[in-house]
Amino acid sequence: MSKILVLGAGLSSSDLIKYLLDHSKILGWTIRVGDISLEIARQKINNHPNAEAIQFDINNNQQLHEEVAWANAVISMLPAFMHPVVAQECVKQGKHMLTASYVSDTMKSLHEEARQKGIALLNELGVDPGIDHMSAMRIIDEIREKGGKLIGFISNTGGLIAPESDNNPWNYKFTWNPRNVVLAGQGVAQFLENGQYKYTPYHRLFSDVRKYKILNLGEFEMYPNRDSLKYREIYRIEDIKTIIRGTLRRSGYSKAWNVFVQLGMTDDTYKMANSEKLTKREFLNSFLPYHPTDSVEQKLKRIIPDTQDEGVFNKLKWLGLFENEPIGLPNASPAQLLQRIMEPKLALEPNDKDMIVMQHIFDYELAGNKHRKTSTMIIIGKDTVHTAMSITVGTPLAIATKMLLTGQIKERGVIVPTKPNLYNPILNELENYGVKFIEEEVILK
Repeated sequence: MSKILVLGAGLSSSDLIKYLLDHSKILGWTIRVGDISLEIARQKINNHPNAEAIQFDINNNQQLHEEVAWANAVISMLPAFMHPVVAQECVKQGKHMLTASYVSDTMKSLHEEARQKGIALLNELGVDPGIDHMSAMRIIDEIREKGGKLIGFISNTGGLIAPESDNNPWNYKFTWNPRNVVLAGQGVAQFLENGQYKYTPYHRLFSDVRKYKILNLGEFEMYPNRDSLKYREIYRIEDIKTIIRGTLRRSGYSKAWNVFVQLGMTDDTYKMANSEKLTKREFLNSFLPYHPTDSVEQKLKRIIPDTQDEGVFNKLKWLGLFENEPIGLPNASPAQLLQRIMEPKLALEPNDKDMIVMQHIFDYELAGNKHRKTSTMIIIGKDTVHTAMSITVGTPLAIATKMLLTGQIKERGVIVPTKPNLYNPILNELENYGVKFIEEEVILK
């Protein structure tokens, strides 16, 4: 009998919990799901005989100690900054832990102690990071095995809205944490292109987008992620000429989002005075120069020329930015106010379906020829509970949990799924859940 503790029962946890419950009888598992909302935890287990819902507070050290003591393995679906707290307790008590998030410096520092205690700290088992690593490494290793030399790797992923639910001018809805969307891209994007190091600062990020046509879905645009360079070491491709990882949006999104960046509306470093009294129009006007007679619209079009584009202007108008409607958020940063404005407009509706699009482009040399291999995954969610995000974040994490508890994973310490013994069984089983890649290859010369 294995006891599995799941901390966090939010949107991305739905398919993880379902998988664990579905396998609990045959594998003899007992699952305990903890969330700050007991009601949400209860909804996720749905009276399953092998599961229990509890109210869980990460700030309650005694509760964390007791729950980790109960479990054989702990899955943290809490916000990423909370993982180290859970990880330190797991290492202290000698319990396995799994997350879908990036390996933090704190997590990395626990490697040796975890290894000595004979436990695994498995990370980066979601969609991005996770499926992106596994699907990329499988092809990179295949190219190596047949004697090819990888010279270029571009990998793009987007959490988007399915075509049948795409009914607003932004061609976008929040399918994961809205705060992360509002703050996305801050910092400098670093990548390598044709042997040259490139750096794109935040203020240019959404104006330097690239266009891609993806299968039958039409055109998308990509802005580069913060640090693509570190993946040379992670993927063991240190001598590659081009490596770029990016985020996908529908065409037209970035030009409109760039208005917020240029105005300063995505800044989260200070609080705006009397923010609770601001209307949407006043909020916008706060970032425009004073003029005794010009309207907000006139000033905006003068300061940000892109808003003279009808498509961009209509996106802003659709959000209600020119309306005298109170926002009603006290002691708030610009980013928090922008999020409050956008959330009700870009929320998933009851019958909406989301979509994950991931595409890798591999350029490699083999036998005197240049090849381009494209590998594309498109996942449409089932509903607002079993979303594409939930399927692709939760399912690989659940499969890895099964592999760990049944002895298929022997490694100990801090682990990411970039080796065949991890990525092959996970990717193979994911195909049973509709998570599969379409591969195309051409010889360039």
